[in-house]
Amino acid sequence: MKKFRLLSFAVLLVACSVFIYSCDDDDDDIPVAGNLSLNITGLQDLGDNYLYEGWIIVKGKAITTGTFSVNDKGELSKTSFTIATENLINASAFVLTIEPSPDPDPAPSKVHIIAGDIKDGKATLTVGHSSALGDDFTEATGKYLLATPTDALSNNELSGIWFEDNSGSSVVAGLTLPTLPEGWEYEGWVVIDGKPVTTGKFLKANEADQFNGYSGTLPAPSYPGEDFLQNAPEGLTFPLDLSGQKAVISVEPKPDNSADPFVLKPLLGDIPENAVDRTTYTMGNNAENTNPTGTLTYTIK
Repeated sequence: MKKFRLLSFAVLLVACSVFIYSCDDDDDDIPVAGNLSLNITGLQDLGDNYLYEGWIIVKGKAITTGTFSVNDKGELSKTSFTIATENLINASAFVLTIEPSPDPDPAPSKVHIIAGDIKDGKATLTVGHSSALGDDFTEATGKYLLATPTDALSNNELSGIWFEDNSGSSVVAGLTLPTLPEGWEYEGWVVIDGKPVTTGKFLKANEADQFNGYSGTLPAPSYPGEDFLQNAPEGLTFPLDLSGQKAVISVEPKPDNSADPFVLKPLLGDIPENAVDRTTYTMGNNAENTNPTGTLTYTIK
């Protein structure tokens, strides 16, 4: 009887040892947390209805790293994120998107703003990465002229701007811009005494834009642009003289987070103080001054 009890006790000890060892072994399978850090400049405040969200690409799958906002100084509300080590060490790339808030869709939006390949725990983040906008806009060029073709009057020709070039034997598109990926579109602007006023959104430089709310009733050119003849926004009176103002081409998220220009403004032109109507003027490339950039690093705890 005693031998049986001793044998039972020994079996129980072995069983407990196996159980304890198994529990300890399971602990080894629990992913250890790592820390992902972002250092990004050039982002803008998206307002109350949108947030930035980071994603790592792991074996072709997008895994969120978390959301953050940006204040009016460009400061990120959060720069450090805890991520499972297994995901970090298998991540091939990072993508930053703009998402609605609240967001009903757990997947990334189509609005990819910067991205970068991850190697040795680091990544350089740019708009030109193929998983972001795919181009840094530094080769973009722009020309425009002042005219008001949508009315029959000749005394207000400095109250319209059209992104076309009439300096050669025929009128051609004034803008040379890369094709945008889904989730983005271009928008033309004039900045009148510090107030940005849209000329309309568009995807192609050789087609009319999507807006004619300020123009007259006559046919408009088949290029982006606008006459400022009617329906003036508050604080302005149309027609007006655009001399001494600014012309801008921006890249806007779709859907758009604001009625003002987005941070990406690849083309900028100072309209001459002594501007002459129907004369082609050149815009400067402003991409390097407005493109967001950043770096990613991660460490394993």
